[in-house]
Amino acid sequence: MKPIIYQLLPRLFTNANTANIPGGDIDQNGSGKFNDIDDKIIASLKDLGITHIWLTGIIEHATATDYSAHGIAPDNPHIVKGKAGSPYAIKDYYDVDPDLAVDIDRRMEEFDALCDRIHAAGLKVVIDFVPNHVARQYHSDRLPAGAENLGSRDNSDLFFGRDNNFYYIPRQLFSPNIDLGEGPGAYVEFPAKASGNDCFNAFPGPNDWYETVKLNYGVDYGDGSRHFDPIPDTWMKMLAIMRFWAARKIDGLRCDMAFMVPREFWMWAIPQVKAINPGLIFIAEIYDVALYRDFIANLGFDYLYDKVNLYDTLRGIMCSNVSAARLTSAWQTVDGIQAHMLNFLENHDEQRFGSPQYAGNPALVLPSLVASSMMSAGPMMIYMGQELGEQALESEGFSGADGRTTIFDYWSLSTLRRWLADVGGQTSLTAREQWLRRHYRTVLRACNDEAALREGAFFDLMYVNYDNPTVNPHRHYLFLRCQGREVIVAALNFGAEKASMNINIPQHALDILGIQAAVNARATELLSGAAGVKTFSSKVPFETEVEPFGAVVWKLTTRRRPAARTTDSQKNQNKQ
Repeated sequence: MKPIIYQLLPRLFTNANTANIPGGDIDQNGSGKFNDIDDKIIASLKDLGITHIWLTGIIEHATATDYSAHGIAPDNPHIVKGKAGSPYAIKDYYDVDPDLAVDIDRRMEEFDALCDRIHAAGLKVVIDFVPNHVARQYHSDRLPAGAENLGSRDNSDLFFGRDNNFYYIPRQLFSPNIDLGEGPGAYVEFPAKASGNDCFNAFPGPNDWYETVKLNYGVDYGDGSRHFDPIPDTWMKMLAIMRFWAARKIDGLRCDMAFMVPREFWMWAIPQVKAINPGLIFIAEIYDVALYRDFIANLGFDYLYDKVNLYDTLRGIMCSNVSAARLTSAWQTVDGIQAHMLNFLENHDEQRFGSPQYAGNPALVLPSLVASSMMSAGPMMIYMGQELGEQALESEGFSGADGRTTIFDYWSLSTLRRWLADVGGQTSLTAREQWLRRHYRTVLRACNDEAALREGAFFDLMYVNYDNPTVNPHRHYLFLRCQGREVIVAALNFGAEKASMNINIPQHALDILGIQAAVNARATELLSGAAGVKTFSSKVPFETEVEPFGAVVWKLTTRRRPAARTTDSQKNQNKQ
């Protein structure tokens, strides 16, 4: 199975409140709940082709909302981004976000029930694990017996201590370039702790992760020395947290900023976590191509973000006149580990594809979508509302109008509200939204319905078509996928002009894939359902038309090449 992951923030995903006051609180703007994600919604996501649901913002994080009546210590709002707070400023690793519960005192039960509903539909659950940083006022109200809070035994007189959980700036007041308030409500931190983005001073700016504190895994950033023997206290505490969640009803951990944590920790921890949940998948957020192979081969991760490779290439093609031929370099960069690369066009950190800051029109997505989902057997990720063309045009509060959907504010998305209005029927969606969702459904379902796309071999056709007058290598990209007798011919058009292509198929492709030519073979175009008769041969170009900013994915059946016979004399020669 090829994982098709749907990322959603429950706070936003099912929020039907239409108030949407910029900077509004939870009473004004509302919040989606665990209970809102019912069987009908889950079934609709499954019908879209989804296999995994990544529930973002599950673990309790700092917020400006006061839940002290429920035994949760309040956060100082001056060090919370937005009213809702960042899902990545973890406040209690052993609890879930009270925003998401109808009965706040039974919030973990409501989360477990959601996991049960997702599993009952045959889908799997992924949540975030945030290993690099925590909220500035971290305090677990639900510590398991025998566990201790992070920082509870720290010596704050030291910048670095092997068994300190945080880094400190001794004799310095935390003095970021933000408003920390006045009077009794002011936020005061002395000595200052280092911020989560490796800001090892007391003066982070507004673009730093000032709302978070860097965790200490035994690396002294003062002199670069590493202190891993004996095992640092932070290692033990974070392993316990991962084992806590692995023993619950989840199937995967998406590890936030995994590359900012020492590789030695992952090598030590992941096998121990998988020992109690062997099927648990680990996904690493990572932005350094040079680390990719190590994370897969040695550290125990199953999948990695391919942001700085394929994502950036596709965005460059759409936004910066990058040649489509660069897609060849993108797959070559990860050759041999393609099946481990998680591809996406959108997530909570990136600007929406249809935003003015990106493509400007979500209907132009098809060639990018086919490239990111069909070039490999690796996972594909969809961000909530992407399939509806969400453009993030609004200024929600803390985030502003930056082309991203807020993760810091209480808000709702009009696209999702229309979809939620009649899940399954979708009559409330606009014509463009319906058109887009149909195309996403077709593409995503094909990724697992078609064996050649799910697990087949890949062959790049560009090198034999660079001098082809019907192919513009700067705007077009061509590739094959093959499994058994089934062959997929994909042609992508990132240009504004219709293309009539006569695609060269090299004999080398047939040899490598172990198939024979097919003459006048019946073929199906998977995206439109159109049927045709095609010739797949090294002697006759493969003919197809591709609409502007479109794609075609032709499927046809060939014959397998018979195994070569070896004569007795050849056998004897081989022995010599």
